[in-house]
Amino acid sequence: MAVLLSRPNLQVSHKHEAFLSSSSSLLMGAHVTSFTPLSGKKSYCQNRLVVSAKRSGLEEAMRIRRERQVNGTPTSSRRRPPLRRGRVSPRLPVPDHIQKPPYTSSNELPEISSDFQIPDAEGIVHMRAACELAARVLDYAGTLVRPSVTTNEIDKAVHQMIIDAGAYPSPLGYGRFPKSVCTSVNECMCHGIPDSRQLQDGDIINIDVTVYLNGYHGDTSKTFLCGNVNTATKRLVKVTEECLERGIAVCKDGAPFRKIGKRISEHAEKFGFGVVDRFVGHGVGTIFHSEPLIFHCRNEFPGVMVEGQTFTIEPVLTLGTIESITWEDNWTTLTKDGLPSAQFEHTILITRTGAEILTKYE
Repeated sequence: MAVLLSRPNLQVSHKHEAFLSSSSSLLMGAHVTSFTPLSGKKSYCQNRLVVSAKRSGLEEAMRIRRERQVNGTPTSSRRRPPLRRGRVSPRLPVPDHIQKPPYTSSNELPEISSDFQIPDAEGIVHMRAACELAARVLDYAGTLVRPSVTTNEIDKAVHQMIIDAGAYPSPLGYGRFPKSVCTSVNECMCHGIPDSRQLQDGDIINIDVTVYLNGYHGDTSKTFLCGNVNTATKRLVKVTEECLERGIAVCKDGAPFRKIGKRISEHAEKFGFGVVDRFVGHGVGTIFHSEPLIFHCRNEFPGVMVEGQTFTIEPVLTLGTIESITWEDNWTTLTKDGLPSAQFEHTILITRTGAEILTKYE
């Protein structure tokens, strides 16, 4: 589940990759409104969210390319009705015997931990188990995607599978999030709340699953096609998954974190897609969200990966603008222009020579 830093002034220190100022707040996907690198180097992410900012030649060329791609799709797909909130049913119960994460005892949104999570040998065993369960649940959730199914039905099925496995659905009760899974449909970038809306032929939906098993979180997501999806949107989904793969490919002990954003941005730009800079990956383990924060756009933040670290990479790409709006529920975040977005996510373990994908499921 992505982390959202809902207010500006994310800063970089020598000790940590990034930390939140006291005025910042965190949601499940990292949502960064602006960056203030202390290194003196200009961040490629900085000011991209300012509407009045002057476009560079590259940005303008990308905008024109995206516009042409959209205009080349059938009129019916371009005029899909905007996403509207359906009825949100009450949260589902969790049996008392299931271990619950600490934040469920409070309605407050937890702070991002400054601790880099490096599990010991026993912890890695537990991480693999949690991540394998999350991957199996996500795979099952994908089989439910079809026209007429509601996202609430998907949430109910996911919830039941998780508690049947003796685990807790991590999103449930995280800062008052009311459901057990995030379901982000079409133009929803992240943190969609399951409701009574039925999936339509031609929709895309990101399902974001996190489970808490034996004291460890496993976090993963995937964007699924529902019925007959138009060519431009299918391409967006395919390229987003490729961006995740390319980001993971540069990971290993000693590699700079900024390489992830560089590799993702390079691939996305080949197809004219925008890389959302307001949602970031995060450390994960016994704590749901911690440092390092993983930026998917180009950036110059310092810091290198360390063998044994566990964190998520979860790029969000858009067919149009990367600017967003958030509903009054303070979770559901949509593209400002109403065009589709897609996201994929894995939890990985850094090794000496590369990265092990913990949430891979065959």
